Amino acid sequence: MREDKQLLILTHLSQLATLALGFGSLLIPLIIWITQKDKVLGMDQEGKKILNFQISLIIYCIICVPLILFFGLGILGFLILGILSIVFPIMNALKVSNGELTSYPLSFNFIN
Repeated sequence: MREDKQLLILTHLSQLATLALGFGSLLIPLIIWITQKDKVLGMDQEGKKILNFQISLIIYCIICVPLILFFGLGILGFLILGILSIVFPIMNALKVSNGELTSYPLSFNFIN
């Protein structure tokens, strides 16, 4: 296995692809993780964290849809999720570049 911080950073930042393309925040990290998890040191753990976070965001978005009917709580939920989906990938990319441990709060462990 090789050490490749740049690829780990890129994997965290690839979640932001949705901002430019409209999709890809789950697909791009999934492809990177599947192809590199056995080749890059730390990719398996980081990839699982990213995928768990993205799947959790999807579930939270689904929950927000019916909440739109209740005083706009769903819209507030979407705003908060949008901010979190931008802030946490950037924070964790910076943490990886500094050699610190990463974490994605509010994410469920679907992939162990």
